[in-house]
Amino acid sequence: MKHTLLNTIEGRILLGGVFLSFLLMAFLGFYIITDSQTAKIFVLVFVAHVFGGRAAGIGLCIINEFGAFSSIIYNFYIEVLIVCFTYAGFVLSTTNYIKAKWVKTFMVRLHSKALEQKRKIEPFGWIGIFIFVMVPLPVTGPVVGSIIGYMLNLSLFRNFSATFLGTLSAIIVWFYCFEFLEQRFHMIQYVFGAIVIIVLLPHLKKIKNFITSIKKGETN
Repeated sequence: MKHTLLNTIEGRILLGGVFLSFLLMAFLGFYIITDSQTAKIFVLVFVAHVFGGRAAGIGLCIINEFGAFSSIIYNFYIEVLIVCFTYAGFVLSTTNYIKAKWVKTFMVRLHSKALEQKRKIEPFGWIGIFIFVMVPLPVTGPVVGSIIGYMLNLSLFRNFSATFLGTLSAIIVWFYCFEFLEQRFHMIQYVFGAIVIIVLLPHLKKIKNFITSIKKGETN
């Protein structure tokens, strides 16, 4: 069975994920020995990605003053690693190569999420997957995107090229957006305050009446 598994494309992708994991562990091990503080940040970034926090992972890199190249490459590497495991796990569980109950339960959830988005993306094919993965919304991302690509019967090359190019684009956009916000944070506070005032100004009378009614209710 092991021999048969490794003869499948998904089995080789899973093996690729294992190889990437070993490289990551070696990388983290090196930093644990040489720079434990940096190692902590790298681990936290990894954890953020595992729980779907692509933006949080990039934000951690920026806060800790990692350079653009190292931040983008590291975050992209983690996303690729996660996709290798989840994509391979999804396909192998649906074809009954993997029969572990907890894996199947997790993959059923992913299938449900992917199915909800499939119809919206289907008419657009490759570019639909690319945009879906790139757009920073809660249901989007490379894991669900790659599964939708599989459900749409895209070739592995088209599926992964759309998924990974979308991921890389999203990471680059997130990095420079965060950096822009960080550099201009004080200015943005004033802009935000001005927007709040503009929005609330036409409703001041209603707000005043609402506060007055609450005070009357407290005195009664």
